[in-house]
Amino acid sequence: MNCKTSKLRDAISLALVVSATATGAAFAQEATTLDKVEVTGSRIKRTDLETSQPVFSLSREDIQAQGLTSIGDVIQNLTANGSALNATFNNGGNGETRVTLRNLGSNRTLVLVNGRRWVAGTGLGGSADLNTIPTAAVERIEVLKDGASAIYGSDAIAGVVNVILRTDFDGAEANAYYGQYSDGDGSRESYDITIGSSGERFSAMFGAAYVKEDPVMAGDREISAVPVFGTGSDFGSTTSPNGRFALCDGVFASGTCSVDQTRPDGTVGQFGYDEGQTPAQWRNWGTGADDVYNFAPDNYLLTPQERKSIFGQASFDITDNVRFSTQATYNNRRSEQLLAAMPIVLGSGPGAGVQARTISISPDSVYNPFGQTISRIQRRAVETGGRSFRQNVDTFGFVGALDGNFEFADRYFSWDFGYSYGRNDQNDTTDGLFNILALRNALGPSFIDATGVARCGTTDAVLEGCVPLNLLGGVGSITPDMLAYSTFVAHDEFQYVMKQWFANISGEVVELPGGMLAFAAGLEHRTESGYDSPDALIASGNTTGNARTATSGQYSLDEAYLELSIPLLRDVFMARELELSVASRYSDYDTFGDTLNSKFGFKWKPIDQLLVRGNWAEGFRAPSISELYSGVSDSFQQIADPCSTTFGGGYASSLTPDQQARCHAQGVPVGGYDQGNSQIRISVGGNPNLQPETSTSKTFGMVWSPTFLEGFDISLDWWNIKIEGAIDQFSGQQILDDCIRNNNQQACGLYSRNAAGAIDTLLAAGLNLNEIEAEGYDMTINYRLPDTAWGSFSFSWDTTYYASYEEDQDGNNQVGEYNGGDVVNNWRIRSNLLTRWELGDWGATWSTRFYSKQDEDCQFMVDYGYGDLCSDPDRFIDSPDGPVNAAQNRMGGATYHDASVYWKAPWNAKITVGVNNVFDKEPPVSYSTFANSFDPQYDLPGRFLYMQYNQKF
Repeated sequence: MNCKTSKLRDAISLALVVSATATGAAFAQEATTLDKVEVTGSRIKRTDLETSQPVFSLSREDIQAQGLTSIGDVIQNLTANGSALNATFNNGGNGETRVTLRNLGSNRTLVLVNGRRWVAGTGLGGSADLNTIPTAAVERIEVLKDGASAIYGSDAIAGVVNVILRTDFDGAEANAYYGQYSDGDGSRESYDITIGSSGERFSAMFGAAYVKEDPVMAGDREISAVPVFGTGSDFGSTTSPNGRFALCDGVFASGTCSVDQTRPDGTVGQFGYDEGQTPAQWRNWGTGADDVYNFAPDNYLLTPQERKSIFGQASFDITDNVRFSTQATYNNRRSEQLLAAMPIVLGSGPGAGVQARTISISPDSVYNPFGQTISRIQRRAVETGGRSFRQNVDTFGFVGALDGNFEFADRYFSWDFGYSYGRNDQNDTTDGLFNILALRNALGPSFIDATGVARCGTTDAVLEGCVPLNLLGGVGSITPDMLAYSTFVAHDEFQYVMKQWFANISGEVVELPGGMLAFAAGLEHRTESGYDSPDALIASGNTTGNARTATSGQYSLDEAYLELSIPLLRDVFMARELELSVASRYSDYDTFGDTLNSKFGFKWKPIDQLLVRGNWAEGFRAPSISELYSGVSDSFQQIADPCSTTFGGGYASSLTPDQQARCHAQGVPVGGYDQGNSQIRISVGGNPNLQPETSTSKTFGMVWSPTFLEGFDISLDWWNIKIEGAIDQFSGQQILDDCIRNNNQQACGLYSRNAAGAIDTLLAAGLNLNEIEAEGYDMTINYRLPDTAWGSFSFSWDTTYYASYEEDQDGNNQVGEYNGGDVVNNWRIRSNLLTRWELGDWGATWSTRFYSKQDEDCQFMVDYGYGDLCSDPDRFIDSPDGPVNAAQNRMGGATYHDASVYWKAPWNAKITVGVNNVFDKEPPVSYSTFANSFDPQYDLPGRFLYMQYNQKF
């Protein structure tokens, strides 16, 4: 918790009253009840803001000092956050920004808004999209660094992020913001206005905001301008804009194709093949500088977004003891990801999908001058301008409630009853994909009609509307008319809806030696439903992109909880305060049944300056709609088939005779086979038989606020989280290894092979098969120095130390070891230091963000002849067969410095200028990360400069 001294707690408790609950103020008739508020991690209204659980808080001023336009980016800067989706994810991103406390997955972090569960994103995965929460509406952020399923239900395994919105605003305020990178790109602008009025019995507030974030292209930064930094185009795509073609007799992987050919220009020439006919217009593929395509510059490095939002709240005192309150938010997000142009891979070429394997260029095509079937086709269709993935997302949030208080038997009670509703509607539009059915027609027989127009089919059987496609003519040979026929625009639709009824009561029951025994109890009913309706052509699999089928599902649950605060002692020797907290929640789901989760905590103050606290909590995470009901979709994973002799498959070098026999029994030729492509198409889908994940969380810590150092406090907490039955998927590699090497018949039943022995189909679905345990420490230090003639100074230093991480199914995610294939960081230390200075109307902040070093696997760079780029290419480790090369690359620690200065103008305005990444720190180079040669959690290269104007009326 951002622990303050007792004086400071008393000063801020009144200010927090109106914004700490979901339904508005806890109101009362006398001062003692006025100070009771609900804090994150407890449903009991109390006067003491300190609980047994560690909570970290960011004020509105802390948020604005970061110079960011997305509340998601602010939360991702928290030291307890790990690797989560954000706007730097281009390939694989969808415009969302998430949070993953303890690096345990965004679906294991519960996001609340004003203490109420926020609607999940349209990915149907149970993770909230933080970009759907209007930044301008946020008052503060509270982060509970402990499991809280007994208090809030499912998903709160790793912790809780509670975003508190502004309430009871009186007056008017307008803000304007503009910033961009020192390179002149990636500009961001933000404008918002808030108007409100507060009376004796009625209050209302309304706000509107607009945010626009422009992109940065990967080609505009040196580190991301090539596929792998320092290697030029050597790791580029073998599917080039000029194309790669061959005449094959059967399957290309069997080795019966002619020499690969490419066309360096658009002139008409004779197609070269094994007989040696290779005129100047054609040559063997792989002998020219442009045969490997550098796709990196055609991608976004930072994806663009545009967000429009409105928000408001109103409350009315019906009687002295009953109030009606309502709160509503609406946010529209338009975002885009841009990838390099679609590779057309057809016929016998490696990577050709199932539907594309039977497509070739007909010998009777008007654009095929060779009179022979061209059965291997690889052509990058740069004429499309790339693949654009655009999202249009509408998010609604609503809470309506009655709340009040009453006295019974000289005891004070408060209650609330209401309804909350959240909904995400998303429409996706994708350009640059090709229709397989149209390609088959466009590459088939064609002719020139009497008007000189190329037509599909034959003179006796014309395919009306079809436009023949010229893939052999080099860059520019694909005309707009050809694209209009062969490509299509995909339209996908998503929706997620959450509805919840709630009723709560809180009060004091009996006096104990340490104070009044307090309780909170409540009932909740929630339904969640969602669907993913892909474009019909994508669902059919007849495209050059990944196929997926529809997802649709819902679940409902009923819950009841009870929480007790038991003050045992107060103002006695070695016990200025001793309090126990107990809570339990019963949840009944219509999908898997019921579950009971409890927690126990204690808070002990042996002296006024020292607080000792600890917690033990059970937790759970219910399977999401996506995990339960997801339709089948395609994924292309890097896989080394154990039965192959290529890409590290190891048929001859590492398989025993029994293991080789299993390969043969599945149709693999004796001696293994040439896999042909390191990417194998697999299908992933849902599993309706999943059970909930369960967890046990433990924390122990202390808070010290010494009287001899006024304004100083320090908190140190140990935490441990163990998850059992964690939902995970076997990767394609795990499935093949488990079948061939371990003879696991369950795994063997998940895939099939074609007649040549190559993988034909492979299905992966989630299972409750994993066990995870994570452990670490959190430390927070706050110090506000006594005022001086030079102004007032304050410091806030927050640090997370990750001690250990163990996972049964994946040994790659170890502390200090970067898993670039899954884009997962495993920092041992993350630390933030914020320094503030104030003098009259002037003020400044200087913040420092630190990420500790990591090591990544670099052996593949050695294998490809780039070992000199690895920091430790000659590293060896022991194995049963002796020492083996295990090269590593050290990704050094990164420290970012941000600074801002503000001036409070006499016309009730505030002007702020700032620079993020003051010293232009470059992110550490990674050779295993998925794209851009650096991980998306690090800052983009370049300084970011901004100016902010705030006007109050």
